[in-house]
Amino acid sequence: MRRVKAIGIGVLVLGTIVTILLYNKTQMQAKSKTTVITSYPVSVANVTKSQLSETLSLVGTIAANSDVAIVSETQGRVVAINANVGDFKSSGAMLVQIDDELKKAEFIKAEVNYERAKKDAERFKSLREERAATEWQKENAWQAFKVAEAQYVRSRKEYRDTKISTPIAGIVTSRPVDVGTMVQPGMVVANVVDISKLKVRLNVAEQDAFKLKAGDPVEITTDVYPGVKFAGRIASISAKADESHTYPVEITLPNSKDHPLRAGMFGRVNFVSMTRTETLAIPREALVGSVKNPQVFVIENGMAKRRDLVVGDLIGSKIAVLQGLREGETVVVSGQNNLKDSVTVDIVN
Repeated sequence: MRRVKAIGIGVLVLGTIVTILLYNKTQMQAKSKTTVITSYPVSVANVTKSQLSETLSLVGTIAANSDVAIVSETQGRVVAINANVGDFKSSGAMLVQIDDELKKAEFIKAEVNYERAKKDAERFKSLREERAATEWQKENAWQAFKVAEAQYVRSRKEYRDTKISTPIAGIVTSRPVDVGTMVQPGMVVANVVDISKLKVRLNVAEQDAFKLKAGDPVEITTDVYPGVKFAGRIASISAKADESHTYPVEITLPNSKDHPLRAGMFGRVNFVSMTRTETLAIPREALVGSVKNPQVFVIENGMAKRRDLVVGDLIGSKIAVLQGLREGETVVVSGQNNLKDSVTVDIVN
């Protein structure tokens, strides 16, 4: 009896296992069946003409309109100072006075000799005309006059050099000498900058340099004055690139009284070029492959057709189309990764 019961249980378990295996096989076969896709869902956009504007933003250093290191052309001891750091000085104003006692004496002596030689030359010229002097005496007097004149000019300059002045109007930014300092020729005694106008110098890549021209307006912003825009213009674009194939560009702008700028600050220059006329453009995401070998899928009679393009510049989210498309055609902008040439599509947007 027990043996019959055990056999019955075994048969029941075996039957259950067989039933489960058959069910799993049926499910696996159902899943393995390939679903045939008859159309692919895509999003599209129309090819239209657009006025494309390019915006270029670069950071440069703001510089003074003029930045002059004032150097001494003579040697001697500083006896007077007429400039402090931060002072505004007009053009020609004296900044430093060098001891001029000996230079003044030499100048007076040279001036006297010059006047005497000048009169002698004039006198011998008159005497020669009256045949009261020889030609040699006339030439000798003339040569003595020219030597005295040269000495006079030299002494006058050396005397004037003892008063060191600024050639430009501006603000004194440094003055490394004080009363009693001994200076030598070529020694810097002060630095003066003119910030009534300012410059911004920066380098522009070669593909952008040819889209700019002198006189174009630009906008400059700074971190010091958030939200404030300064108007400037392109002053020059270098005709020669540097080793990295960028072109130096100089921007000029007037300094603002309400928001004064200083030399050495960083400024962001925003170039806006509207050199393009209306041109065909498509969204950048419509491209298949790379920009060097651009292609798109064009919708024709409900089918996607792969087409080669010639494209221009990428500006923002759009790219200019030079050849390969006509205005009004429809291109795929989403879902093209699953497409092949001449497949049926279902437009979902």
